[in-house]
Amino acid sequence: MQRVTSAAKKCSSFLFNSTMGFFILNVFFVWLKTYSVYQNDFSLGAKGPMQQFLLLLNPIPTAIIFISLGLYFRGKASYWTMLFMNLLQSIWLFSNVLYYREFSDFLSLNIMSSSGAAGNNLGLALGGIIKGTDFLIFADLVALVLLIAFKQIHVNRKTVRKRIAGLTTLLGVFLMFVGYGLAETDRSGLLVRTFDNNYIVKYLGLNEYAAYNIYKTQKTAEVKKQATPQTLEKVDKFVKENQTTPNPEYYGSLKGKNVIMFHLESFQQFMIDYKVDGKEVTPNINRFYHSQDSLSFDNFYNQVGQGKTADAETMLETGLYGTESGSSMVNYGSTNTYQAVPNMLDQKGYTTAAFHGDVASFWNRDNTYKNWGYDYFFSKPFFEGGDKDNYNIGYGMKDKIFLKESAQYLERLPQPYYAKMITVTNHYPYDLDKENISIEKTETGDKTVDGYVQTARYLDQAFGEFEKYLKDSGMYDNTVLVLYGDHYGISENHPDAIAKLMGKDSVTPYDLANWQKVPFIVHSPGLEGKGGINHTYGGEIDVMPTLMHLLGISTKDNIQFGQDLLAKDRKEVVPFRNSTFASKDYIKYGGDYYVTSTGTKIDPKEDLRAKQIIDDNQKYVNDSLSYSDQVQTGDLLRFHTLPGYKPDKASDYSYKKSDTMKALEESDKKKPTSALNKNKGKSTEYKTDAPELGGQPQTIDQDESDDNSDSQ
Repeated sequence: MQRVTSAAKKCSSFLFNSTMGFFILNVFFVWLKTYSVYQNDFSLGAKGPMQQFLLLLNPIPTAIIFISLGLYFRGKASYWTMLFMNLLQSIWLFSNVLYYREFSDFLSLNIMSSSGAAGNNLGLALGGIIKGTDFLIFADLVALVLLIAFKQIHVNRKTVRKRIAGLTTLLGVFLMFVGYGLAETDRSGLLVRTFDNNYIVKYLGLNEYAAYNIYKTQKTAEVKKQATPQTLEKVDKFVKENQTTPNPEYYGSLKGKNVIMFHLESFQQFMIDYKVDGKEVTPNINRFYHSQDSLSFDNFYNQVGQGKTADAETMLETGLYGTESGSSMVNYGSTNTYQAVPNMLDQKGYTTAAFHGDVASFWNRDNTYKNWGYDYFFSKPFFEGGDKDNYNIGYGMKDKIFLKESAQYLERLPQPYYAKMITVTNHYPYDLDKENISIEKTETGDKTVDGYVQTARYLDQAFGEFEKYLKDSGMYDNTVLVLYGDHYGISENHPDAIAKLMGKDSVTPYDLANWQKVPFIVHSPGLEGKGGINHTYGGEIDVMPTLMHLLGISTKDNIQFGQDLLAKDRKEVVPFRNSTFASKDYIKYGGDYYVTSTGTKIDPKEDLRAKQIIDDNQKYVNDSLSYSDQVQTGDLLRFHTLPGYKPDKASDYSYKKSDTMKALEESDKKKPTSALNKNKGKSTEYKTDAPELGGQPQTIDQDESDDNSDSQ
């Protein structure tokens, strides 16, 4: 016992009175909190002894390397350097905990450099994201500083020998290579093939992921400099080989009609026909979904990456995927050449406009939209009371107020027009003031999830009011309404809550793969009963060719990666940004495979037929993503000539309010086809029950028919 006590005293003395002891304390605490976050805050999916061991190991190498920098200094400088390196790693860890909780991904250099686009508004949701326990990440730093201040840790003023310091740093480097070697044995080609960022963190570590991401970002910047017209040849060949034949039954059936892209923020497919206490959450959208004048798709997936909403817009407008890292709208939107829907339609006689109840710079829209060819962009400065606190929630103006304010500009657009309405109220943290709530929360026990149905109901009511306005103004019969969900609203990091929403005891990986479905509905009286629910497998990348063909505009010469959802020869393979996929035959989720029709997990090695289909699908997925990235990162469309298409010049557009209003007046004189003009200058009243604008406050026990008053 005396020996144990003596050894303990020696160990304590070493840790609290020597520079190397203080170094070990810092390394231990960085390892402990990082590993704890891996287990409790990230969903890394470590399986088997090797992956669990790597999860234990990977926080250690960089902790040793960074904190060992303090060993090259003397006395207080040594101790404070080690504390500072601990602090830097803690801030990085803390930031990723918050970002991952919201976006199920890790921070990247591109995301951080685009903080003006997303970060300003992300801050509004931090109150709902941060947990008190998150600050435990900094607890060791506070404790170590206090121990130094109260002289429980004595600063050793002796210098650690340079040889010892150097060997310590080399130990960290050695362990890093050991970890990488072990990772390669378990997952070959980890850094040369496209993987989910979770793989990088799981196998190598959070700090190593940061270094890898910085390297990739810098390497990407060089790609554009090296791109040549020849780079485009393989891309063009791939696109032509995978073209579909337009369906003659639908091609041109909606030609010349107005198009309104109605952006259903964070709206998932499971919301269709979903009920709480026997009441439909979204009766108006449900009615549209089931209408025979609607083409509705029930196997339609979001395909976004880190850019989330920006990625969805990029796919729908350009037929290009969001880039592997960051937001392509932020990174390339200001400078790249595009063959985008707004500009294509503008050259077919359409007026093009986007509407958003937030600042124009969000996701770099004010610059990207100019390169996409939007004639007008109506953002927050255009809307009366746009800065009033009670008019806004989360990421911008409340949908009912935003849509009412947008109507005054929509009715002034010369017809036909292409307009995009970006709603935001149904966005995390799903928090709505009481006077706008008309349905009970769900009871999953997850505060992040339970308010989702309340903001979804509000969005549905706002859409119902907008639909009624279109009918009252006379625009409805000549308009194609395209409703789409941009990305998931409830991330897969809430499996228990998802299970309760689905009426299950638990969810499988197969369930979570299908959780990525979002609505896609094309509604127009011009379909004349040819609508219905379509079961084809598709995603956001397929919207551009589908819509263009419905309008009678060919995409055979475009560089775009979607396939017409109505074509009979489409592949029905849906690539996801992390190189997994869903298809009519098989679904790949993580590293596993499932039969699409049954959810049965399979091993392709045991079924040669399945393996061949899966291998073909995987090649198509990898090529699609890779070629699309090459187009974006190399700005390859500057080398491509699209017959009859004139590329945009951003300098030709101005989204200032004064310039916009002047342009609207001039366009009305040249082309007097706006709804306002057709109604002899009389503006159509936009009816809303928004309590902020004088409407009656909502009540939870109101009759459900009140929410569907405009349905007939």
